Amino acid sequence: MKQLSSGQIRQMFLDFFHEKGHEIVPSASLIPKDDPTLLWINSGVATMKKYFDGTVAPANPRMTSSQKSIRTNDIENVGRTARHQTLFEMLGNFSVGDYFKQEVIPWAFELLTSDKWFGWDPDRLYVTYYPEDTETKELWEQVGIAPDHLIPADDNFWDIGQGPSGPDSEIFYDRGAKYDDLAPDDPENYPGGENERYLEVWNIVFSQFNHTAAGTYEPLPRKNIDTGMGLERVVSVFQDAPTNFETDLFLPLIKRTEQMSDHRQYGQNADDDIAFKVIADHIRAITFAISDGALPSNEGRGYVIRRLLRRATVNGHQLGITGAFLYQLVPVVGEIMQSHYPQVLEQQAYIQKIVKSEEDRFNATLNDGIKLLDDLIAKTKAAGADEISGADAFQLYDTYGFPLELTEEYAGDRGIKVDETGFDQEMEQQRQRAREARGDKGSMKVQRDLLLDLKTPSEYVGYDQLTVPAATVTDIIVDEQLVDQVTSGTAEVLFDKTPFYAEMGGQVADIGNIYAEDGTEVAKVTDVQHAPNGQNLHTIQVTGPLTQGQPYRLEVDRDFHAGVERNHTATHLLDQSLRTVLGGHTEQAGSLVKPDYLTFDFNHFGSVTQTDLAKVERMVNDQIFAGLPVETVVTDQKTGKEMGAIALFDDKYGDQVRVVKAGDFSVEFCGGDHVHNTSQIGLFKILSESGVGAGIRRIKAVTGKAAFDYLNDEEKMLTEIAQTVKVPTNEQAPGRVKELQAQIKTLESTQESLEAKLANQEAQDLFTNPETINGVTLLTGQLENANMNQLRELADTWRNEARSNVLVLGTETDGKANLLVAVDEAHVQQGIKAGDLIKAIAGHIQGGGGGRPNLAQAGGKNPAGIPAALTAASEWLATQTAAK
Repeated sequence: MKQLSSGQIRQMFLDFFHEKGHEIVPSASLIPKDDPTLLWINSGVATMKKYFDGTVAPANPRMTSSQKSIRTNDIENVGRTARHQTLFEMLGNFSVGDYFKQEVIPWAFELLTSDKWFGWDPDRLYVTYYPEDTETKELWEQVGIAPDHLIPADDNFWDIGQGPSGPDSEIFYDRGAKYDDLAPDDPENYPGGENERYLEVWNIVFSQFNHTAAGTYEPLPRKNIDTGMGLERVVSVFQDAPTNFETDLFLPLIKRTEQMSDHRQYGQNADDDIAFKVIADHIRAITFAISDGALPSNEGRGYVIRRLLRRATVNGHQLGITGAFLYQLVPVVGEIMQSHYPQVLEQQAYIQKIVKSEEDRFNATLNDGIKLLDDLIAKTKAAGADEISGADAFQLYDTYGFPLELTEEYAGDRGIKVDETGFDQEMEQQRQRAREARGDKGSMKVQRDLLLDLKTPSEYVGYDQLTVPAATVTDIIVDEQLVDQVTSGTAEVLFDKTPFYAEMGGQVADIGNIYAEDGTEVAKVTDVQHAPNGQNLHTIQVTGPLTQGQPYRLEVDRDFHAGVERNHTATHLLDQSLRTVLGGHTEQAGSLVKPDYLTFDFNHFGSVTQTDLAKVERMVNDQIFAGLPVETVVTDQKTGKEMGAIALFDDKYGDQVRVVKAGDFSVEFCGGDHVHNTSQIGLFKILSESGVGAGIRRIKAVTGKAAFDYLNDEEKMLTEIAQTVKVPTNEQAPGRVKELQAQIKTLESTQESLEAKLANQEAQDLFTNPETINGVTLLTGQLENANMNQLRELADTWRNEARSNVLVLGTETDGKANLLVAVDEAHVQQGIKAGDLIKAIAGHIQGGGGGRPNLAQAGGKNPAGIPAALTAASEWLATQTAAK
C-alpha cells in the first residue's frame, strides 16, 4: 500500500479526473446558495443540482470536486462508531449528459488499481450492483472484477422521490482478516453488511430515469453520472487506520487535546476515547462553518454550531479540561487542511475570537446545567423514585448540551437511572420538527429540456447601449412549447442581442419595451433571467404580434436602469468601507440592488456600533464626493486577482472576468452595471442596520434623489420638533429637548419623594398596631400611595425599627396588584419563610411570586383581592405557628 497523506490522496483523485477532461470545481461554501431545501451543503452533488436539473448548462459537462459537507442528523453517533462525522469531504466526479457507464466504470477501476494512482490490489475490491442492471455487472467483469466479487443488492437504486433517479454501484475494500469483528457465518459478514472488514469507499450513481409524480420511471433525455467517495474513509485505508479518527485528518487534533487534558491519553479508556473523537470531529465542523460565514445562534445553522460547540465543551470537561480550550484547536484544523483550504488559517484570528466567546458564554452556564441535574436527582430521590424522566434528560441535552451518556454516568454515580426510551422519543420529536421546518420541497427539479436545447447565442450589449434598433427574435416559448408567433398573454423570448440585463449578483433585471419597425409597442419586458446556456431570457407581456425571425427595437427603461447603476456602484463602495472599518473578516453575504434602494448583507459577529456605522457612511460619501472614475477591465481570473479584485466565496467565475474599479478604493469581480464616475451617485445615506440571521447583518441604504428626499423629510421632522419645544432654530432643538428631559427627571424625583412621604405616613399608622398570633407579631396593611420600590423601602424601615416579626403589605399600581412579605431573621430560623407565605396568598390577586426566606414579593392582575390576601396571611401564620 502506498504511503500517502490525506492531502496527496485528495489531489490524486482530482488530478486523475482532470486528466480525463474534467474541470476541477473548488469546494463551495457550506452555506447553500438559493436552495431552501438544505440547511447545509451535505454532499458533493448538492452543489451540482443546478446543472443536473437543467437550470444552468455547465461550461464543461465533466466536473470533479472535493466538497466539504456537514450532516448532523445522527450527531449522537459521532465518536461511538468508526466513521460518523459531522464534517466530511466528498470526492466526486460528475457528468451532465456526457459520459455514462461505459466510461465511468473503467475509470473507477483504473483510479483504484493502477500503480500510477491508488494502486490497490483488485482482489481486495468488491462491488454491489442493482440486480436488474446487468449492463453494470458485465462492465465490472470486463475491467477485471472477479465474478464472485460482484454482489447483487436490491437497495442499489438511488431514488429521492420525484426527480432524477437510477441504479447505483457501491465499491467496497476488503481490509483483511485482522478487521474481522464477526463470525464467518454471521449474516452481516459480507460486503455491504454491518461489519468492520468490508469498507464502502465509493458509490457511483447512474442517473437515467425521471421519477414522475404519477410514480412511473421515464428515461431522462440526458443521462448523468454522480459519484461520491468519502475522503476520510479512503485515507483510513491508505493509512491502515482502525477508524477514520486514527488518520492524519484527526490525530493532530486528538494529540493537542491530550496536552490540554487532565493527563488523559487516547487509546487508554473507551469513554475518554469517545470524548477525544467528539472534540476532534466537532471543532472541524465548527471551524469550517464559521469560516464560511455561519455564526452561533439559537436557530438554524447557528443553532447547529452552538450545539456542536457545547457538546465538545462538555466532552472536554469529561477529560478534565476546564475553561475555554476549543479555540486553541482552530489553528490545528487550519494546518491539517491548509493544502486545499488555506482560508482557515487566513481567518484564524476571527474564527478563534468567535469560538472563545461562545465557549466563555457556555462555560458560564455549564454549572447551571450541573446544578439542574443535581436538583433533578434530589427531587427524584425525594419522591422515592430511581429514574430521571426522558423529558428532563432531553432538556439537559437540548439546553445545556449534556449528552445522554454524560447524564446517565453522572446520575448513575448517585444511584439514579435515566429513561432512555423517553429521551429517544423526545429526540425523534425534535427531528420531526426539523423535517417539517425544512418543508416538503424536492431536492432536485426535473430537467427543463426545452431550454437546454436552445443554444443560439445572445449577446448582452447593455454595458454600452440601452437601445437596440434591430434585435432579431430567435426563439419564442409559450407554455413550454416553441412557437413562431405570439399575439397576447405572457411569453418567454430570446433575441440575438439585447440591452436588457438578466438578474444576477443581486442586481435586479431591467424592464422596458419592445417595438415593431413601425414604432408600435408590441410587448413590455417584465423580467429577464439567464437561460441554462447563458442567454438572456426575457419574460414579456405581449400587446401586439411578435414573430420569430423578425427584428424589433428594444428599449430599456432609462430611469429604472440609472437608479440601479447608482445603487450597484454604491454597494461596491459600501463593501470596501465595511472591510476597512470593521475588519477583513467582513464578507458580502448577499445584496439586492433595485432602482430606489439597496440592501447589503455581510458577515459580522455582533451588531455594528453607531460610531462605526457613521464612519462607514462617511467613507462611502467621501468616495462619491471625490469623483472617482469607475472603470471596467475584462481580463482573466489570475490577472484580476493580481489586481486585488475581491471575489465572492460562493460565486463561480469563467475564464474571462469583468473587474470593476472605483479609483484605487474598490476593486471587485462583477458582471453588473455601474456609473462611470462615483459623483453620479450623488449622495449615500444608511437607513438601517439590523441582524437578519445567524451572524448576518443587513444595511439598507438609498442614494441620489432618494437620499436627498430622506434627509429632507428628516429636516422637516426636526423643524416640527423645534416648533413644538419652542426654539427659533433647528440647531437649538437638541439642547432644548435635553433641558426638558432634565426638568421631567426633576419633577419625577419630586413626585417620588412626595409619594414616599405619603407612603411613610400611611405606614406609621400601620406600624403602631401589630397583631399577635400564637406569640408571633404580624403587621398587615394596604397602602394607597405606594409602588413596589416604596414597599421595599418600608420593609427596610420596618426591619431597622423591629416593629413586628412578620410584615405583609399590599398596594395597587397602574391597575395591578403588588404584595410584599418580610420576616425577621429569628423567625426565619423557626421555619416561617417569606417565600412560602407569599405563595400561599398570591392567588387572591390572581398572580404569583417568590423570593428569599426573609423577603418575597408577588404581582397580580386583581387589586380587589388585596384585602383577602392580607386576611389569608393571618390565617396562614396561625396555622404555621399553632404547633410551635
